[in-house]
Amino acid sequence: MAMRIYNTLTKSKQTFEPMVPGQVKMYVCGPTVYDSCHVGHARSVVVFDVVVRYLRAMEYQVTYIRNFTDVDDKIIKRANEVGMDARRLAETYIDEFHRDMDALNVMRADVEPKVTDHIGDIIGIVKTLVDKKAAYLAGGDVFFAVETFREYGKLSGRKLADMVAGSRVEINPNKRNPFDFVLWKAAKPGEPSWPSPWGEGRPGWHIECSAMSNRFLGHTFDIHGGGKDLIFPHHENEIAQSEAAHGKRFARYWMHNGFVNIDNRKMSKSLNNFLMVKDILKSYHPETVRLFLLSSHYRSPIDFSDLNLKTSEKALDKLYALLTRLDQEADCAVGDNGSFGGAYWKNFCEAMDDDFNTAKGVGMLFNLVKEANRIMDAGGESAKTKGTLAGMAADLMRMGRVLGILQQPWQRFFEERSKSRLQGVSISPETIDALVAERIAARENRDWERADKIRNQLEKDGILLEDKPDGTHWKVAT
Repeated sequence: MAMRIYNTLTKSKQTFEPMVPGQVKMYVCGPTVYDSCHVGHARSVVVFDVVVRYLRAMEYQVTYIRNFTDVDDKIIKRANEVGMDARRLAETYIDEFHRDMDALNVMRADVEPKVTDHIGDIIGIVKTLVDKKAAYLAGGDVFFAVETFREYGKLSGRKLADMVAGSRVEINPNKRNPFDFVLWKAAKPGEPSWPSPWGEGRPGWHIECSAMSNRFLGHTFDIHGGGKDLIFPHHENEIAQSEAAHGKRFARYWMHNGFVNIDNRKMSKSLNNFLMVKDILKSYHPETVRLFLLSSHYRSPIDFSDLNLKTSEKALDKLYALLTRLDQEADCAVGDNGSFGGAYWKNFCEAMDDDFNTAKGVGMLFNLVKEANRIMDAGGESAKTKGTLAGMAADLMRMGRVLGILQQPWQRFFEERSKSRLQGVSISPETIDALVAERIAARENRDWERADKIRNQLEKDGILLEDKPDGTHWKVAT
């Protein structure tokens, strides 16, 4: 089955044919770093992380670029509010972004360019647009003239003549057209600025991605991604300025992930319902959050709620429980055996080839769990049975690697899960570990009364002990 991608530009699924066979050039819009990352950021980053993982699993050579907007009106405003240098504020939140995404097992992009490191590239494109009469100087700012680009609106499906200035359209009396957008902003007192042919100033928002994608991927590249909120005006404007400047097609496939709702309500500042990644990870294991984000198709909206997170939590427990059982009961080395892949892997690939359908792909994992448990419940020690289970284990790990889950030894996972559940338990991990150690010593000294007393004490605190051949493990009672 050929890989097919829903292209926002054509409003249809298309067979994916990269410009150079076996190679993929991909650019995804990264965050504007003026605050902590929320779950909406996490969804976009995790979605495109899986896209890259799968393309590489299919042996494509992927060049992945994800930028940081580190100079912007929002950054300057926030820096002034907290009394911090704008550049330092941006670096602080870039570091926090990396901590959050590392926790979610997101791979770093091949290049993560910052706007402030590419001012020269930005000025170069703006100058080209001015020279081509596609941009003009007015009131110290440089604007792109949308009427000079006849295909303006082709991504969003909007017609320029029918548009009404919306909330994200910058109203400025110096504009020739309300939808003209700023490429270069004249310097204001106290703001970061750089010299340019039009005087001191700084870039507008849209021009940065055109400049950085051109620098690292060329005039035309394969995939451009981001959230649906970026289709208009950001991505529409990227197309207009890039194609007007270079006279070539900008991106060939446009991918956009859906929105995140919070308890069935749109996530917005007016509702004050932004959930920050760092806060979510205080209550839920990172792989639980990842599994939740991937359990719906990337283009569909998802509803973030404790109920849905609990569902993903239980689902992830089932996956690790199977790994535990394969290891302990079936004596099955859990890992990739290097083979091409079994039936479950092939079915998973069919789902992913259909516009990266992770929802269907995740379903393949649980089909495998059901079948593997059925085989083990039926018993049997034959080489054929063990070979079947080994192949299924390899498929499970291969699928998990693409989805970015099942990346921990099962023992460590359950220990971390138990610690995360301690949010509602009035006992610390350190205290539990100390009591477990004391109980082990008591058992070694055949002091069964003391050992039982410690077990009973922990059970009253909601902690269950499991004595295994490799030692004693604890977990929070559910």
